[in-house]
This record gives sequence, C-alpha cells and structure tokens, in this order.
Amino acid sequence: IQSGALACTRGAGIGTLVRDLLVATALLLVIEGIWPFLNPGSFKRALLQISSEGDRALRIAGLVSMVIGVGLLYWVN
Repeated sequence: IQSGALACTRGAGIGTLVRDLLVATALLLVIEGIWPFLNPGSFKRALLQISSEGDRALRIAGLVSMVIGVGLLYWVN
C-alpha cells in the first residue's frame, strides 16, 4: 500500500491523497486528545507553562517537531 503523497504523484488520483490526509488528521486528533482526557490537570499546567515561554523557544520546539515529522515520513516511505 502506498502513502497518499506517493500514490498521488504516481497517478493513483487525488482521492487517495485526500483520504490519507483525512486519516492522518483523524489520528492526530485522537492522539492529541489522549493526554487531556487521561490527566486534565497535568495538561492545564503544561499549557500554562508553554504560554509563559518566549517566542524563540516555541519556534525552536516547532522546528524540532517539524524536522522529526519529516524524518519520520522519509523513513516510513
């Protein structure tokens, strides 16, 4: 089975890409919902701590997250 991005470039159609993006979004929502569901107090504290961080720290965290995500996509495909 090909990933949506590869499938789209290889002629499988835009429908496969859209489906894969929807599946990825659904999984993201499920995974991100686990922590606040299981431990809402800890989640609130983490959000308060994150909101007190400077812009530079948040940008670095975002960049690291994106690089890890791209690396993971490259490895999987």
